Amino acid sequence: MKQGLGSQFGRALPLYLTGEHHCSYLAGVRARTLFVDPGARIDGATYQRLIDQGFRRSGTHIYRPACCGCSACIPVRLPVDAFVPNRSQRRNWRRNAPDIALSDGPAVFRAEQFELYRRYLAARHANGVMAEDASEDSYRRFLVASWGGMTRFLEFRLDGRLVGVAVTDVLEQGLSAVYTFFDPDLAARALGTFSVLNQIRLTQLLGRPYLYLGYWIAESRKMVYKERFRPIEAWDGRDWRRFERGQTLGFDDRRSSLTLDSSSRANRP
Repeated sequence: MKQGLGSQFGRALPLYLTGEHHCSYLAGVRARTLFVDPGARIDGATYQRLIDQGFRRSGTHIYRPACCGCSACIPVRLPVDAFVPNRSQRRNWRRNAPDIALSDGPAVFRAEQFELYRRYLAARHANGVMAEDASEDSYRRFLVASWGGMTRFLEFRLDGRLVGVAVTDVLEQGLSAVYTFFDPDLAARALGTFSVLNQIRLTQLLGRPYLYLGYWIAESRKMVYKERFRPIEAWDGRDWRRFERGQTLGFDDRRSSLTLDSSSRANRP
């Protein structure tokens, strides 16, 4: 089904709504996805506006969940200048920062990164769809996408050995965390958290206000780490709303307003 976004983009931007399919995040849930026309010309300003309306990028596709009767996927972002690390995050930084070196490079294929990606999927997402097709071709389509030079691969190295990669888009208003993978044998170092802490610092150094963390889902254990970074802002379909530490992130109806005392729930078929 073809739709369109209006005048806030200055031109018609074609959108396509998929039929129902299995949800990638919640078992037993049917999902629908809204895609921006892959043939549309997306410049930096348009991409920023899409991100600000809850869209995300996967490869060359820009999408947003559009599920019937379910609003579990909540776009979240972190206002980096207001961020104050908690005790666990400070401990993570003290543990990792002294001996893990950070560098960045363009979004090009590197065999070393691909092998780490395959190991990560096999250990952390063995039963997932991505692990079933962890081929070089699928990796290239997912992460090594030509995106106007806005994508950077942040590398983390321990004693010269690659231990993590954070695929990151550079936006007009900040950074967008696209995907992060790391050495599964170093689980005790919590490199996913360390990656976010570095993305926060880089956003601050660039003088930009937000780190976009993608979707938070109350019922997904893989997403729980995102709500530990506070204050956090959530998109309710109209505005970004801030949640301070101690407030529960969630909403009852994205089209109306957020609440502070309930978590989003998927409607099971």
